[in-house]
Amino acid sequence: MRKYKVFRITWNKIKYLPFILGLIAFNGCVSLKEPTVTKDSSINNYQYVVIPETSDLASSTGSVYGNQYGTYGGSVSKEVNPGEVIEGILLKKGFTTMDQVRQDKVDKTLIVKYGESGKRSVSLGLGYTLEVTIILIDANTYDTIYSCTAEGIGSTEADDIREAITRCLDGL
Repeated sequence: MRKYKVFRITWNKIKYLPFILGLIAFNGCVSLKEPTVTKDSSINNYQYVVIPETSDLASSTGSVYGNQYGTYGGSVSKEVNPGEVIEGILLKKGFTTMDQVRQDKVDKTLIVKYGESGKRSVSLGLGYTLEVTIILIDANTYDTIYSCTAEGIGSTEADDIREAITRCLDGL
């Protein structure tokens, strides 16, 4: 005859349950700062954009857990190229991308500048947001036409950046 171990719930085991559930619930309630958008001129006067080349950002997240029968785990890896995300959004909004500024189209061309501009801890230090700043500059006068700063949060840094870029350019 086989004997089975009976799992008994004791006060020592469940007294931490409300705290753990509270942390999980609080972690899902992160509020992002509103995007900061400045429009110095009408975007409608422009048709072309030049986006400098950006490199890919790879990030991953994972977890390991175990019990008396073994150790288990999993991970997720994601990659994002900020320039490609920006280009996709601007193409969707009707802009045409070019590799460089052409003299015959300089009056209708914007130069895009992108940078990661901050990181903020959230949820009792269990997570963080990434912030990006995007500036659209007139290719002829070098005046700033549009600037925005926004943060994003996701399961990886790639998700953070993608969300921040999308929130930033929603103001167009």
